Amino acid sequence: MPVPATVAACDGAAALPLHAVDASENDLGGDVEEPTGTVLTSSINLANTILGSGMLSMPNAMASLGLILGSLVIVLSACTSGLGLYLLSRCARRTPGRDSSFFAVSKLTYPRAAVFFDAAIAVKCFGVSISYLIIFGDLMPDIAEALGFEAWLLLSRGFWITFAIAALAPLAFQKRLDALAYTSFTALLAVAYLFVVVAMFYFNPRRGPLPQGDIVLFRWSTEFFTHLPVFVFAFTCHQNIFSVYNELRDNTSKQLNGTITVSIGSACAVYQWIAVLGYLTFGSKVAPNLLVMYDNSLVITFCRLSVAILVLFSYPLQCHPARNCLDKVISGISHAWTKEPQFERIVDEGDSAADIPANDDATTAPVVHVMSPAMHLSITSVLMILSYAAAMSVTSLDLVLSFVGSTGSTCISFILPGLFYYKMHQHSRWTRMKILSVLLAVYGVFVLVFCLGANISRVLDGDY
Repeated sequence: MPVPATVAACDGAAALPLHAVDASENDLGGDVEEPTGTVLTSSINLANTILGSGMLSMPNAMASLGLILGSLVIVLSACTSGLGLYLLSRCARRTPGRDSSFFAVSKLTYPRAAVFFDAAIAVKCFGVSISYLIIFGDLMPDIAEALGFEAWLLLSRGFWITFAIAALAPLAFQKRLDALAYTSFTALLAVAYLFVVVAMFYFNPRRGPLPQGDIVLFRWSTEFFTHLPVFVFAFTCHQNIFSVYNELRDNTSKQLNGTITVSIGSACAVYQWIAVLGYLTFGSKVAPNLLVMYDNSLVITFCRLSVAILVLFSYPLQCHPARNCLDKVISGISHAWTKEPQFERIVDEGDSAADIPANDDATTAPVVHVMSPAMHLSITSVLMILSYAAAMSVTSLDLVLSFVGSTGSTCISFILPGLFYYKMHQHSRWTRMKILSVLLAVYGVFVLVFCLGANISRVLDGDY
């Protein structure tokens, strides 16, 4: 028997009926748990989602733009990404209890497109998870050889990808994002090590001077649009913001905003440090993968090992949202053949404020897991098997990641947050946040069209 659900409307509006919820949905093999996340653990998970392979390509991206312009683009990407996270957190408060997701927000705004949104997010996360396996498989044989191992098995790329899948299984099957906080913290130690190594080699007094004019402050060309997706991709963590909202013990605006600020701010600082020092060390000759520019010393070998561990522990952070999105897609398709509860359009005629007050109450409902154990097991297994098969058969995903950055990352980071927020406030007065949401969506469309076009042009010209 459907029962109406009401929640306090976002941004100061009165409580509004959001949709009819079938009370039996949460009893079909699902479970509920008390939220245990903190600002620290949630910030660590978001930061680990952000800080991945993008760190290694930042110096090369900066070299294409110049020192000052590159630094400004990093800050711009951090601010726009943070704005997207903030808008999604505002939209999360419109969903009942602690069962927020892209699918739930889509059902309140664009119900007919909800399945397509989640499918796109799942494909994006799945593609990134494949890239992590490929990076790990490419790094480990060189690491093993540098450490003196000669066994052919340890020098095999396929062995290390197989090892990664086996080792990651317990983490990939975790139901809660908060359960990955300790592995995320371990991965961030690898970031700290890379942070130190880059500085150590830059300040090395034996480093030779760069050629005259090799460092430029501004550089503008059409290549700007082919490198911009690198910056966008580097700050994408939006697929996990709803899990953070659901699992934070105190998910008030103050705590959630603090989580966003810490994760985005720390990532921006790390990217600036690595990009600037990497560019100043090697100039315009810096490679897309910074680590290949250094000699095979013991310090660099362990740095490569730390990056391998980083991408290894980042895999579950992509598997988690991909699984949740695919579950929503499967549920949406199955509901298309059955009678589905009706969703009411959001009306915000009573809105009078741009933000939820800083002292708003935390959601007291438990974390809802509506995915059945069988579905959880099935989807996770399929994701791991397919990502394993793809990583074993593909040796380079440079082109794929360029398209992922200009399409999937752009949609998740800019277009969807802007559209969702605007739709939820379409009948309210124009506030600063509503204007920013529209501008963010327009910026996302701009990035998608021009950057995707530039990458397609490079493919047609044979530059890849």
